[in-house]
Amino acid sequence: MYGGTCATENRTMSELSHFDETGASRMVDVSDKETSLRIARASGVVTMRPETLELVRDRRLSKGDVLEVARLAGIMAAKRTGELIPLCHPLGLDAAEVSFTPVEPDGIRVDSRVTTRGRTGVEMEALVAVSVACLTIYDMCKGTDREMVIGAIQLEEKSGGRRGHYQRNQAAEPAEGAGEPGPRRDPSPRREA
Repeated sequence: MYGGTCATENRTMSELSHFDETGASRMVDVSDKETSLRIARASGVVTMRPETLELVRDRRLSKGDVLEVARLAGIMAAKRTGELIPLCHPLGLDAAEVSFTPVEPDGIRVDSRVTTRGRTGVEMEALVAVSVACLTIYDMCKGTDREMVIGAIQLEEKSGGRRGHYQRNQAAEPAEGAGEPGPRRDPSPRREA
């Protein structure tokens, strides 16, 4: 793949923004882009046993208020995205929000919204916020429920920049777990060959 073409799309490395013509990694130069308002929303779902959801909702887990800790973790992670994702621009965010919606009988939907005024989008920041909030829910509940499943982490909407507005097609079939938890997975460990 280095210095040649990308087999899946038959494009040269120089056409892929994070690689130069020799295949070396690089951070995309955004200095020529116009500054604009950038907004991104992402979502994810954590499925769990119904009794675990009840404990979370009623704030009865011994570790404390799971959702408030997860909210703070998600916001903090959004601010550190440039340190976590290689070649992602470090951005000064204007706002970051994380919210939770119980999905009966056995899930919590996690949503994030991130805003900045800049030359590059905040999709990665919104996705990282959701990912870390979901992982924090798992971490805080794992003593009660090790069968939890994190899934359907996805970009919901983005605006600003050259490519304009994107919103996940509401008419299309959602990915498994999008908006509602998917089927419970077999909790037994799988042995890979």
